[in-house]
Amino acid sequence: MTEVAGNTLVDGRYRVVRRIGSGGMADVYCAEDTHLGRQVALKVLHRRFAQDQEFVERFRREAKSAAGLNHPNVVGVFDRGEHEGTYYIAMEYLEGRTLKDIVTSDAPLPQQRVIDLGLQILQAAGFAHSHGVIHRDFKPHNVIVDEAGHAKVTDFGIARAGASEMTETGSIMGTAQYLSPEQAQGHAVTATSDLYSIGVMLYEMLAGRLPFDGDSAVAVALKHLSEPPPPISQWRPDVHPALEAVVMAALAKDPSHRWQSAEDLAAGLEAARTQIEAGSNGGQDTAGFAAIPLPAVDETAPTQLAGAPPPPPVVVDPEERRDRRWPWYAIGALALALVAVLAYLILSGVLAADKKQVPRVTGKQLVAARAIMERAGFDVQTERVQSEQPFDQVLDQDPNAGEEADAGSKVTLEVSGGPGEVLVPPVERLTEVQAVREIHKAGLEVTSDPEFSDKVKKGFAIRTFPKEGASVTKGTRVRLLVSQGPEQVSVPDVTGLSRDSAESRLRAAHLTVEVDEQDSEDVPEGDVISQSPTAGSDVARNSTVTITVSTGKPKVTVPDVVGMKEGRASSTLSRAGLKPVREEREVTDPTQDGVVIEQRPGSGSDADKGSDVIIVIGILKQDDSLSPSPTPNSP
Repeated sequence: MTEVAGNTLVDGRYRVVRRIGSGGMADVYCAEDTHLGRQVALKVLHRRFAQDQEFVERFRREAKSAAGLNHPNVVGVFDRGEHEGTYYIAMEYLEGRTLKDIVTSDAPLPQQRVIDLGLQILQAAGFAHSHGVIHRDFKPHNVIVDEAGHAKVTDFGIARAGASEMTETGSIMGTAQYLSPEQAQGHAVTATSDLYSIGVMLYEMLAGRLPFDGDSAVAVALKHLSEPPPPISQWRPDVHPALEAVVMAALAKDPSHRWQSAEDLAAGLEAARTQIEAGSNGGQDTAGFAAIPLPAVDETAPTQLAGAPPPPPVVVDPEERRDRRWPWYAIGALALALVAVLAYLILSGVLAADKKQVPRVTGKQLVAARAIMERAGFDVQTERVQSEQPFDQVLDQDPNAGEEADAGSKVTLEVSGGPGEVLVPPVERLTEVQAVREIHKAGLEVTSDPEFSDKVKKGFAIRTFPKEGASVTKGTRVRLLVSQGPEQVSVPDVTGLSRDSAESRLRAAHLTVEVDEQDSEDVPEGDVISQSPTAGSDVARNSTVTITVSTGKPKVTVPDVVGMKEGRASSTLSRAGLKPVREEREVTDPTQDGVVIEQRPGSGSDADKGSDVIIVIGILKQDDSLSPSPTPNSP
């Protein structure tokens, strides 16, 4: 990749001031439009892509797509063209920070601020969609926010208009952490794909973290396809349920289950704002499915059995009578046993009708487990316990899976509350090693990232994200920002420029200017003679650059030479740094002969060193009448 050097004039119009960013396809420079006298952002395609027709076409399409979107929340595109074998786009130059920078330094953001930024992004998306343009790469890196909080969307590099496709079947376009599931699969995208990406941005602003992360783009894409995003309230308990519901609806896997337009999602955010401002708790009805009614059971059962007719009266002796009675005793006992068996069978059937098998839900997330239990006809009661298992995962259940329990009875689920909460320790101005040790001691993981700092010494901790003192789940990964010292910038070449232009260029490069003045016989007044440090030097951001500005040729005071003989007058002027220029004038006074009778400029005035001073020398006029007469024979 070849950078465009500072002060380069691109396409005879745009003078490059400095580089302000770099991406996968192009570099972005701050440049001066010499025709209109304004600053622009100049996006120059990497030269290695200039021969790739697909990249060139995508780059051309960005200019065409964005140029047709004249909206307060879309960065304006002014011009496009070619430069030294590659291509450029000239667009609106914005002062401010990317939304990614804001999230990195400030998140979690206040809910009202998230809503305000989200509505502006959705206005840009809705306007683009209404013009048939799908952005396909919404991410906080592509949103610029100024000091007043006004947001503008940029980078339509992979946008498409209508049904045209610029990628081969199955290829993935976009940034993995913000991809919709259909993009991750290489399927066709619609406006709802942009809304999914915006939903990820809203989630990140509220939670201070992305819903999915991984070691590679493929791993992240697979999570977008298969895993539900963790509830925002898991990371931020104070989030309003109404706002959380709006964002989570935007993250539905199935496009048909999401908000169907930017306007619909914006209306959802406005509704959530109303509930937040009204102080409503926004709670949702958590009642489950109605219990399944028990089947009607016929509890009718026989109460008696018909006995055998009495035997005819027979006269017998007592022993014979006893012998004849025992069969009847046996029949009665058998009848009673039969009644008991029938009653048991009937009662068992009734009880069986009241029993249901408890389904297995251990290992599932609470939302899914509750739905399964309620569909099976059971009420759910939960008990939270600290656990290394993911938040809201069911750890155990009572009764156990497979056991039978009364329909409508309670099933108690033991649910992970996560490993517990800990406070992010203060580590500012500790060495990186000490800071990492303190964070580990608090039971947290850590990732160190470099950041330039004018205030914190190189190798020392600047801050953490989340901020120190924040309550986070034990085991959470904390981002540690470590100072790399002051940011280095390249000093631009300003020699030969006017003082105003030189100061403007140095300040645009984030440098401080100090001015010295010096006489110069060669450099015009007001132009820069020299600079320190020299052009191309790498110095800390906000360092001082001293420029020496010409005050023009030095001034000298013209001495008084009137009345002096010519030779003395010339010597006097030369010693004063002036150049005598001789003129003659006839005089009649002999005392003025060979003497300076006038000078220009006059004595006491200031003149540029080396400039001319005219001295008028008196020449005595000859009187012809006083001339001697020629003698005879004289020639």
